[in-house]
Amino acid sequence: MLGRLNHIALAVPDLAAAITAYRDTLGAKVTAPQALPEHGVTVVFVDVGNTKIELLEPLGDGSPIAAFLAKNPAGGMHHVCYEVDDILAARDHLKASGARVLGDGNPKTGAHGKPVLFLHPKDFFGTLVELEQA
Repeated sequence: MLGRLNHIALAVPDLAAAITAYRDTLGAKVTAPQALPEHGVTVVFVDVGNTKIELLEPLGDGSPIAAFLAKNPAGGMHHVCYEVDDILAARDHLKASGARVLGDGNPKTGAHGKPVLFLHPKDFFGTLVELEQA
């Protein structure tokens, strides 16, 4: 069911500072910031060749990233994203296996314009998992 690792997401308290660190200090190619109000975040992607790093900053007080940063003020790893060929089939298989899909269970459009779902971290050893349709 799982395809390739699409990205690792890091929550950051200051997106501009994180962009500067990755672009200027590490020499990475960084995309322009993209606001995703449906998810409550502003994101950029750092291209590292074989995958991407997603830098997340809260967009509004109700952002799930704001809650994460309240517990982890310096930031940190937020989730890993894997590609799947058929997100609805993956969702149905996971639910039948006892995994919890967050939200209402229906895919939302992610930063790449593709359907995404999130899986409860308690079902995956403390790691929030995002699935993105390839």
